[in-house]
Amino acid sequence: MNRVDCVNDARRQLIDFIVSDAVFRGDFTLASGLKANFYVDLRRVSLDHRVAPLIGSVMLDLIAPVGDVSAVGGMTMGADPIAAAILHQGAARGRAYDAFVVRKEPKDHGRGRQVEGPDVAGRRVIVVEDTSTTGGSPLSAIAALEKVGAEIAAVAVVVDRDTGAKEKIEAAGYPYLAALGLADLGLADASSADRSAGS
Repeated sequence: MNRVDCVNDARRQLIDFIVSDAVFRGDFTLASGLKANFYVDLRRVSLDHRVAPLIGSVMLDLIAPVGDVSAVGGMTMGADPIAAAILHQGAARGRAYDAFVVRKEPKDHGRGRQVEGPDVAGRRVIVVEDTSTTGGSPLSAIAALEKVGAEIAAVAVVVDRDTGAKEKIEAAGYPYLAALGLADLGLADASSADRSAGS
């Protein structure tokens, strides 16, 4: 199997796992406060031993064109398994990506850090997220990272809900990358219904 076939196979397998194990239909309120008739609970698969390597592989291919990046991570806890998957799959491919975790608030003890892991000061990093709705979590992570001197190369998410995150993050001046959209998961019609109901 050549490299393109491997990439396509990992992406197809990831989509299958997300659709079968992580998409729930019903009435949901998202963290953003928005209402939705489906919910993508990516932690159901991002912490699964079968799926985490697929996420790492697909995300590595997504971020590969972004040059000179040495670390990935984001706001705990949605970003944590994504960063770990990239770190491990990167190591398997001979790529040296460190991972970091951004706390919601700085610790009130010890060294009082908000960004945990290897020092990211002066390094180009990619902020990752499992699913993105409004872009609030990645932007909060960016604010904390820039305080400690990291350079933000991009934001990369596994699933984009097509609810404004891309536009908000790009308007703030950061490139936005998404591995999968709702159409890939067969949810484009459900998303249209959500927007109609909210308008």
